[in-house]
Amino acid sequence: MENQSMKEVVIVGAGLVGSLWAVYLSKAGYKVTIYERRWDIRKAEISAGKSINLALSNRGWKALDAVGVGDEIRKIAIPMYGRVMHDLEGKLTYQQYGKDGEAIFSVSRGKINATMMDIAEKHGKATIHYNHECRRVDLNNGIVYLTNSLTGEEFEHKADLVFAADGAFSSVRYSSMQKLGRFNYSQNYIADGYREILLPANPDGTYRMDKNSLHIWPRGRFMMIALANEDGSFTCTLFMPHEGGENAFDKLTSREAVNSFFEKTFPDFYEMMPDIADAWEDHPLAALAIVRCYPWAHGVTALMGDAAHATVPFYGQGMNAGFEDCTVLSELMTKHHEDWPAIFEEYSRERKPDGDALQDLSLDNYYVMRDYVADPEFLLRKKIEAKFSGRYPDKWLPLYSQVTFSEIRYSVAYKQGQVQSAIMDEVMAMENIEERWDSEEVMEQILARCN
Repeated sequence: MENQSMKEVVIVGAGLVGSLWAVYLSKAGYKVTIYERRWDIRKAEISAGKSINLALSNRGWKALDAVGVGDEIRKIAIPMYGRVMHDLEGKLTYQQYGKDGEAIFSVSRGKINATMMDIAEKHGKATIHYNHECRRVDLNNGIVYLTNSLTGEEFEHKADLVFAADGAFSSVRYSSMQKLGRFNYSQNYIADGYREILLPANPDGTYRMDKNSLHIWPRGRFMMIALANEDGSFTCTLFMPHEGGENAFDKLTSREAVNSFFEKTFPDFYEMMPDIADAWEDHPLAALAIVRCYPWAHGVTALMGDAAHATVPFYGQGMNAGFEDCTVLSELMTKHHEDWPAIFEEYSRERKPDGDALQDLSLDNYYVMRDYVADPEFLLRKKIEAKFSGRYPDKWLPLYSQVTFSEIRYSVAYKQGQVQSAIMDEVMAMENIEERWDSEEVMEQILARCN
């Protein structure tokens, strides 16, 4: 028999974060209802290249494993142990991500979203209503005003708590939070957009490239990346300015222009996919935005995931950060004995600097990926860091490992990364560093600067 005193929660958004948070709340004894604006994507065929593949790393796995659902996601995840850089001649350079055996995991957004919905229903006992649009929320009283987009019916659902996990363009944030006095909000589009390309498997179903690496074609002002899918294909994403300059999306308006661009700029890719012009329009050109806001909670309502801190995808941490929101809120539930005003106050105050830091980290890593990963000086810098870190792991954890392979707060990692960068600038300025990099003297110089 259902416990009539069970607290009711409404989650707006059946995406990755909303689905996982439903499991956390259900295990804590809450009755969860999710309203999703879109149709049930599990009833449609999911194209591997429908949107940017996602990269799961430590923070995400920690959040999934804490409620016992990580192994269900591991079934659809492909480990990537490093980056493979493709230069203009098709020459490959490999850079390991972390220590031996450390990997980030490629997952199709469509596949993981569908799996997380299954998990929300199975493990979270959540009821998910699709094709339901949230018009607004009474933030203090927990009343969610909804419209069934199939029938036009308007109704309301009153709950003890409301969580908005409805993405970067959150209807809850837009319709209700942004109407509050002293609510800070900014939305900034970067100059670059992205277009997806699905590189098919070989005719025999095998992969055309190493499936256990993230592939990058760094070209200075722009780049392309590729992550493996389960079926032998790769989801490739071209990031480039919308307009201006010789290489921009507004220049690729004909089959001839597309073919010429890929043949000249990504020759090894063009060799694998000479029919690129036929697939060019399969996926739309999309924009990239950073959303910042504060506070993240008001009354009995809180923002989570992209609704609170949408970022650009260049550190592969958007999903991980959203899942970490679940970890943080769960820990605060324990700390404050489910005193929700106290939970929301601390969540908003303490988590906000990490959201901001991740956005800064993500922008910085775009420059690393498109400009530096093919630069011999950058690769030498990373070799020196790796050697020093291996010798003095308590003194130095590379920034990428802090963000990806640890649970160090994003804000702390960002600050430590700036200190480390300044030290490495000094080391790289040492005379004949190319010949001396492996010497004891260089290790001692870094050690002295760390103390």
